Amino acid sequence: PFKCLGLVRFVNVFEKSHCRYPLGMEDGRIKNDDITASSQWYETTGPQYARLNREEGDGAWCPAGQLQPSDVQYLQLDLRQLIFLTVVATQGRYARNSGNEFARKYRLEYSRDGHRWISWRNRFGSEILMANINTYDSVVRDLHPPIITRFLRLIPVTDAVHTVCMRVELFGCAWQDGLTAYSSPEGQTMMAPGYPITPLNDSTYDGALERRKLSGGLGQLTDGVIGQDDFVQRRQDRLWPGYDYVGWRNDSLGPGYVEMEFQFDRQRNFTSMKVHSNNMFSRGVKIFTSVSCVFKLHIISEWEAEPVEFHTVLDDRNPSARYVTVPLKHRSATALCCRFYFADTWMMFSEISFQSGMKLEQLASPSHWYSQYRTTPKPSKTGSPEEGSTSILIGCLVTIILLLVVIIFLILWCQYVCKVLEKAPRRILEEEVTVRLSSSSDTIILQTPPVPPRVSLDPPYERIFLLDPQYQDPTALRNKLPELSQSAAASGYAEPDVTLCTPHQCFQSSVPHYAETDIISLQGVTGSNMYAVPALTVDSLTRKDISVAEFPRERLLFREKLGEGQFGEVHLCEAEGLAEFLGEGAPLPEQDGRPVLVAVKQLRADATSNARNDFLKEIKIMSRLNNPNIIQLLCVCVSSDPLCMVTEYMENGDLNMFLSQREIESTLTHANNIPSVSIADMLHMSVQISSGMKYLASLNFVHRDLATRNCLLDRHLTIKISDFGMSRNLYSSDYYRIQGRAVLPIRWMAWESILLGKFTTASDVWAFGVTLWEIFTLCKEQPYSLLSDEQVIENTGEFFRNQGRQIFLSAPPLCPSSLFELMMRCWSRDIADRPTFHRLYQALLTFAPHS
Repeated sequence: PFKCLGLVRFVNVFEKSHCRYPLGMEDGRIKNDDITASSQWYETTGPQYARLNREEGDGAWCPAGQLQPSDVQYLQLDLRQLIFLTVVATQGRYARNSGNEFARKYRLEYSRDGHRWISWRNRFGSEILMANINTYDSVVRDLHPPIITRFLRLIPVTDAVHTVCMRVELFGCAWQDGLTAYSSPEGQTMMAPGYPITPLNDSTYDGALERRKLSGGLGQLTDGVIGQDDFVQRRQDRLWPGYDYVGWRNDSLGPGYVEMEFQFDRQRNFTSMKVHSNNMFSRGVKIFTSVSCVFKLHIISEWEAEPVEFHTVLDDRNPSARYVTVPLKHRSATALCCRFYFADTWMMFSEISFQSGMKLEQLASPSHWYSQYRTTPKPSKTGSPEEGSTSILIGCLVTIILLLVVIIFLILWCQYVCKVLEKAPRRILEEEVTVRLSSSSDTIILQTPPVPPRVSLDPPYERIFLLDPQYQDPTALRNKLPELSQSAAASGYAEPDVTLCTPHQCFQSSVPHYAETDIISLQGVTGSNMYAVPALTVDSLTRKDISVAEFPRERLLFREKLGEGQFGEVHLCEAEGLAEFLGEGAPLPEQDGRPVLVAVKQLRADATSNARNDFLKEIKIMSRLNNPNIIQLLCVCVSSDPLCMVTEYMENGDLNMFLSQREIESTLTHANNIPSVSIADMLHMSVQISSGMKYLASLNFVHRDLATRNCLLDRHLTIKISDFGMSRNLYSSDYYRIQGRAVLPIRWMAWESILLGKFTTASDVWAFGVTLWEIFTLCKEQPYSLLSDEQVIENTGEFFRNQGRQIFLSAPPLCPSSLFELMMRCWSRDIADRPTFHRLYQALLTFAPHS
C-alpha cells in the first residue's frame, strides 16, 4: 500500500521567456490595499506610492528614518493568486527632479501561504540583487531561479546609513495550475568513470530537507527550464553538468521506484501528467518503465485505493530527452502520490506538469483571458521594457473580437430558438389522456376523470408555460392566472407570519420561487434541499451560535463519497469513539462491535460566502430537529475549514434502493430466499414517514424534496427522513433542470410549486402521496415514467385549469383501494382539500395498527 503523507501542486510547463508580463503596480491592477510596508517616513511616502514610473504623493515609498545596515524594512505585495515571478524592476524617488533617494541593493522574501516566508537566493546562493544608481532610471533584474509565490517582500539593503526610497514593478504570469509543493527523495550525484562528477540534486528547492527527503517546497522541477539531451554537456547558461536535472540511482532506492507526492491548491480534475525525462541510455539513463498514481480528494481524506497505472514504451534507439504523457483518466483530487519505476540504472527528470480541466468560472474570468492574450512590453537586459510586437497585438485583438462576435451571435440565436420553442403551443392531445405504464407485475392504466362539457373549445384564458419569461415576474403571473383561489393569490411571496396562518397557508420557502432564484439559494451546499423555514429562525448566524458539539475531524475516517453538489460533498465516514463522545442517549444504531458510520456534509474550500452562511443556517436548522423519524445532526467540525456537519447514517441505505431490490413477500420468495417485504412492512414504513413529516409540519418546516430516495433505513426498518437525494448522481434523472438555473424534482411536486414556486406543508403532502405510490410499486419505476419532463410540466397546467384533463398516477396493484383514495386526496387541486400530515398519520395507523 502507498504510504504517501505529503501533498503537491501541479505546474504548466511554459517557455519562461514568455512569462514576463507586468503584474500591475504601474497601471493600478495591484490595489493600494494589497501594498503594505513595515514603516513609512510620511503619509505621502506610504507604500501605495511605490509604483514604477508614477509620481504620486512624494514620489515613492520611503521607510521611516535613515536605514542602518542591520535594519530590516520591507515593502510587501499581495498578488491575490499564485504567480510565476520572473522579473523585478526598481526605481528611486525622482519626485519631479526634487528627490535624491534610492536603494542600491535589495533582497526578496516570498510566501505562498502568507505564513512561511522564504529568502530568495540565486543559483550561486546569493540573496542580494543590485538595484539603482540614480533616482530616475528603472533597473530590471531577471530572477534565476524564478519564484512561485503569492506574497512578496522587497527589503532594501545598505552598507552605510542612508535614506532609501523605492518604486517597483513585478513581471511574470499567473501560476494557473496551482502546484504548491512536491516531495521526493533527495537527488544524487553521478560518478561514472570517464565522465565528470554530475550532481543531480534539486539545488533550488525551497522546502525542507530531512533524512534525505525533500518536502513542502518547489524547485527545479517547476522552474520552466527543460533539460538538454546530453545532461553532462555544459552550456553557457548552466552552472554545472546536469544542473537542469534531478536524478536517482536505482540501487540506492530499495523498492525500485521513486515515490513523489504532489499537492494542489484546490480539487482538480486531472487529464494527464507530463514528465520531461532524460533517455541517454548509453550512460545508463532511461525514462521510467511504468508509473502508478493514487489520488486524495481532500487533505483530511485517505488515499483512494484504486490507482491509475501507465506503462511506457522504452526507446533504445533515440537518446533524446522527451516528455512522457501519463493519462490520469479525469480523476479528481487535491493531491497525488506517484511511483515511477526504474527501467535502467538512473532515472532523471527536469520538469513535471499536470493538465487538468479548467473551471467554468476561470474560463469566464477576465483575468484568465487577460493573462492568455495580452501582449505586453518585455523587460530588456539593459533595463527598460521592450516594446511588444504591434502586429502580434493587433492579430490577437482581432482574433478575440471575432470570437466574441461569433459567441454573441450564437447566444442570440439560441435565445431566439428557445423563445420560439417555449412559446410554441404544446398540448397533451385527447388520445394522450390515457397513458399506459409498464409494471413488473401488470399493466397500469392512468385514466383521467371524464371531461366535463365545455361551451367553447378554446379556454377563456391564455395558456401558460413554465419557461415563459413572464413567469419571472410574480405580478404578471398572477394577472395571467384568474382561476387561482383568493387565499392562494393573496398569500403572495412574502415571508410568512407564523402567528397568523396555518401551515397549509404559510409559504415557508425563504426563496419566493424557482424562476427568480439561483440554485444555490434554494438548496443546501451539497445540492440537496435544506428544510425551508421562516427567516426569523435563521437570522444573523455565526459560528458562535452553533451549540452542537465540535467533533475532532481527525477521528473521521473516509469510506466513500455518497454524493456532491456545487459547493459541497456528502461522505460516508467511520467516526472513531463517537458513542463515547456523545455520551448516553446518543441516537446511534446498535454497534455490535462494528464501527459507527456517519454521513458527513462537507463544504468545499472554494465555496462562496453565501454558501458558507447557508451551511451555518443548515446546521442551526438541523440542530433543532429531534424526532425518531428525522435524520439527526450529531456533531460538527466548524472550528476550522472545511466546515463539516456529521449526521446519522442508516446501514440499509435509502428506501428507494432498498425496495427496488426486493419483491413482495410470498411463499415463492421464502422458498428461494429472495429478499422481500410484506404489505405490513410497507404500511409500517408509510406510518413512519408520515410521523416524521407531521413533526416537521408542527415546527412549520417545509421539506420540498420528500421522496423514497430521501428516506433512510436501519436494520429494523426504522425510517429517518433526510435530504441527501439531490446530491447523488444515482438520482440525477429524478431532477429537471430549467434553463440551467433551478433543479426541480418535478414528478413529486405539486402543481402550484412548479407553476408558482409555492412550497408549503400542503405541497409536501402532495409529495408524500407520490412517495406512498413509490412504496407500493416497490420503486420499480419512476412516477409518470412514460411522460417526458415537458409532458409532466404540461400536466401541471391541466391541474391548474382543472377541466378534468389532468393525468393522475394509477393505483398500484399492491395498494389497498382505501389507501389509494388517501393518495388521491394528497393530489387534490385545491390546497384546502388536501389532508394534513396529522390526519394522514392517524389514517395510516388504521391500516397498520401495529405501528
